[in-house]
Parts: sequence; structure tokens; C-alpha cells
Amino acid sequence: MNHHDAEIEKGYEGNVYNMPSNTYGEQQAVSAATVAEASGRGGDTHRGLKSRHIQFLALGGAIGTGLFVGSGSILALVGPAPLFMAYLSMMLVVYNVMNNLAEIVTYLPMQGITIPYFVKRFVDPSLAFAVGWNYWYAYAILVAAEATAGNILINYWSNPVPDAVWIAIFLVVILFLNIVAVGVFGEAEFWFASIKFITIMGLIILGFIIMLGGSPNDQGRLGFRYWNKPGAFNPYLTKGSSGRFLAYWTAFVRAGFAFITSPELIALAAGETVAPRRNIPKAAGRFVWRLAVFYGFGSFIIGVIVPSDDDRLLSPSSNASASPFVIGIARAGITGLNHVINAAVLTSAWSAGNAFLFSGSRVLYGMALNGEAPKIFGLTNRNGVPWVAVLATWTIGLLAFLNVSNTGAQVFAWFSNISTISGFIAWIVVMITYIRFRKALVFQNLLHTLPYKTPFQPYLVYIILGIVSLLTITNGFGVFTKANWNVSNFLAAYITIPIFLVLYFGHKVWFRTAFAIKVENIDVISGKKEMDELCALDEEPIPKNVFQKIWFWVA
Repeated sequence: MNHHDAEIEKGYEGNVYNMPSNTYGEQQAVSAATVAEASGRGGDTHRGLKSRHIQFLALGGAIGTGLFVGSGSILALVGPAPLFMAYLSMMLVVYNVMNNLAEIVTYLPMQGITIPYFVKRFVDPSLAFAVGWNYWYAYAILVAAEATAGNILINYWSNPVPDAVWIAIFLVVILFLNIVAVGVFGEAEFWFASIKFITIMGLIILGFIIMLGGSPNDQGRLGFRYWNKPGAFNPYLTKGSSGRFLAYWTAFVRAGFAFITSPELIALAAGETVAPRRNIPKAAGRFVWRLAVFYGFGSFIIGVIVPSDDDRLLSPSSNASASPFVIGIARAGITGLNHVINAAVLTSAWSAGNAFLFSGSRVLYGMALNGEAPKIFGLTNRNGVPWVAVLATWTIGLLAFLNVSNTGAQVFAWFSNISTISGFIAWIVVMITYIRFRKALVFQNLLHTLPYKTPFQPYLVYIILGIVSLLTITNGFGVFTKANWNVSNFLAAYITIPIFLVLYFGHKVWFRTAFAIKVENIDVISGKKEMDELCALDEEPIPKNVFQKIWFWVA
């Protein structure tokens, strides 16, 4: 990035950027309908995603191996009560982050937008640079994590094919789905996610049947049997109430992996969505409630049908190759169904990997347009796909081949820790960006023009910002005890923080940026006129019969 690029904040008129101020990040922008147009670099993405695509994209990324596989390791470590409580707690965090992003991207759903674009526009270019690379790094690691989880699930069948072959197949399929037109990607994600939703709903219903005594074997009515023995809590690090609290907090931190970067999927897709001001609020508003059903009931059922001391649960010592749902079905004596469910869970790993590759590539593409990554990543093919960015993100997914020389459970733990801390940092930046965005709207007396407003703001964002900051700092607290000290686990838990700080302060020192753009100079105008005109042309479809009415409500 040269010095001229560094001076460009946003917006241009014709081919000349408007920079009335000499202070980096303090200039007032003019107008642009797309980020590619504003930057004068790269190609352009296409609006090929429909309402059902973005809703299922977000849920497809959220409901992945964190629930189907990772929940087993939490259950084994701390017990069913902390598992259930942690997922409920994390949903409140996700609810806030989703609402923050939805308000911003519904206000400015420009083509090519990414979270770093808004950070640069509303907060600080250095913070945008750091969080952009942090996001890309997190999504790329998540691709590897999903490939690792897919390999774990395939090994349930004790297949003779080497791990490397299955990992290669997994990665090649998601590369193909991302390199073609975005509409093909969206359609594939819709069907992948549909299988996942049917599976999780079926598992929840089946779980309640098993709980109430519907097992074909003689285990009888489970009720809360496993909450009594081996117990609702496995105290962590110490005994008594302190141990139970630490068990909950550990579960809370680890539950982050299941949700990390999922709210951002809707925001990243906004620039490629048809009728964004109608479809983004629709997707965002239903996102958390659907998560509440899937994660709330799902985490509860796992702790009911599987005891925390089952040696088949995922842990570094057991290297289990099954989802806790599959274990619960096997314990109930239901033959054959465990294989069907394992196959369905495998598609969920594919679905999540597909969504994460899409998101990581769009972050890299957006940074290229903003001059924060090499220009080559801004190239798009005739279908509007940033193919160079897709390939670069996919390449990091090759880290999944670490499974060849390490146990799948250990590699999965590394990847989940790395991506979780990256996600927490990203959420902190999202909330700071929302606070600045809202302050600028208040300053410009434009708060009333927000097309989509969410409840409890701005109070909720400050509370959740404090909670996520604590989670980030304490992410790997268990590793500091003598019995749990491990260099690789320490690095996995904390390496992202110094990397982020080096990127942030390095950029700030190199380009001598101010601490933050002054509120009075934050641009909340550029692109709004074009988005208002675009969205004014939207005509909401009118259902012709009761079936269409139900479908329009669902998707």
C-alpha cells in the first residue's frame, strides 16, 4: 500500500478522490454506490443472493461442528449444566452483535462492503487494517477446523482410506462451490443447511423421546439421570462453588467457537443480496430466535442423553470420532440411525466450511478494494466471484493436513481456540464500530433515518462489550495452572492477541494515523442516497396462496 493509497479514506467524484483535509482519516467523502467504485480498484461482485440464501448462509455457518462435535468436548470437561448455561449466555452476546451489524449494513448495504470497510469509515484506518487481517485469518482457520471435524466424523466408520484423502476431498468440494457464481454457492449452502436443520430438529425431538423413556433398549426413562450421576457439574481446577463457576466460565469461553463469526455472515452477504433493506432485517431478526431453538434445546438434549464420563466424547485423550448425538443414539440401542445422523452431521461440516470460505474471501476482497491488501485480491471473474481471494483463503485451509501427524481431537482443539479468540477480538471491534456509527448519526441528527432499529441500544452494546473483553482476556486461563500448562495450547489461546496488536500499532506508526476519526468527521452520508434509490425500487412479493405465505415467512 503506497502513501497515496494511505491517504484515501473513502469516496470519490469521477476519478479524483476528495481529500479536503491533510489528516489521515479526517477527510469528508463524496459519494459512491459500491466499494469497488469508491476505491477505483478491482472488479465488482453481483447481487445473486436471495432471502432464503442469506438466512440459511448465516444459520449454516452458526450451526456447524461447534454444536455437533465441539459440544462433546465441553460436556466431557465440565458437565451438562455448564454446557447448557454457556450456550444460552453466548446467545445473548450473538444477539447483540447481530443487531449491531444489521443496523449498520441495512443503513448502507453497498456492494463490496465488509466489516473492515465500516471500521475504517467510522472508527480508524489502523483498526480496520488489523481487524481485516484478523477476520481473514479467523475464517481461513475455520475452514481448516471444519475440514478437521469432517475427517473426525468420517473416521467414525473406521474406514481404510487415509485421512489426507478425505481432507483433500472436503477442501476440493468447497473450493468448487465458492469459485463458481455466487448464486450457485448460495443454492448449495441452502440445501446443505436444509439437511442440517432437518437433522437438528429431528435430533431434538428424538432426544426428548429418549429422555422420556422411548429407547428400544432397557435404559428406561432417563430424565435427569446423568445430571445426578456423574453430576450436573464437573468442577474445573478447584472444588466447591469456585470450581463450578470456573466450569461455567470455561464452557462460556469454549461455546464461543460454535457462534464465532456467524453474525458477520449476514453482514458480509449484504452487498450481494437482492433487496437488502427488506431481506437483511428479516434474516437478522430471525437468526437469534432460530439459534435459541437449535442451541438451547440441542445443548440441553446432549447433556440428557449422554453422561459426561462417556469415554467416546471428544477429548485429547480419547480421540473420539463421533458427535455426542450419535453417541446418545447408540446408547439408546437405536441401530442404523447413528450412521445416518453421522452422515448428516458430516454435511454440516461441509456447509460451515463452505460459508467460512465465502466470508473469508469477501473480507480479503474488500481489503484489496480499500488498499489494505494487494490489488490482485480485488480481481473478480465474469460471474462476480473474487476468485484470487477465494484461492488465497482456501490455501490456509490446507492446515487441516496437520491431522496426518496429530490426533484429530488435538488439532480440532487448536483450531477452535485460535478462531475463538480471533472472533472475540472481531466482536469487540464490531461493537466499537457500532458505538461510533451511532454517535455520528446522533451528531448529524440522522438517527431517525435508520431503516432498521433494534431494542435495548445503546445500553446493551456497552454491557456485552465488557463481557466479551473479559472472555478475550480469560480465554486460556486454565493453561496457567501447573497441571494444565502446555506451550501449544497457550499459543493457540493467545497468539492472536499479539498478532492483532502488531498489525494495529504497526499500521498506526507507519501511517501516523490519529487515535480515531473525530465524531464530527465520520461520514454517514456517502452511498446512502444511492442505497435509498436502489431500495426504493424494491417491490415486496405478495403471496398468492397460503403455501406461499408460509414460505415467505420461513425464507
